[in-house]
Amino acid sequence: MWVRFTADFAWRQPAFSIDYKAGGEHNVTRGCADEALTKGVAVRSPGKKRDEKREVRADGKGT
Repeated sequence: MWVRFTADFAWRQPAFSIDYKAGGEHNVTRGCADEALTKGVAVRSPGKKRDEKREVRADGKGT
């Protein structure tokens, strides 16, 4: 499920944790999305289309 994070969010599981920064748009598992939506730190997003080109910043990282 695609979500856009409106605040920093750490999704913690017994074996790992993943930190998401505010403003990031990510395709996450339903468990992660449900927790973030419940806590009010994310909103549903339509996601990105496969044919949509990623922008590349000056530091070489995609957006």
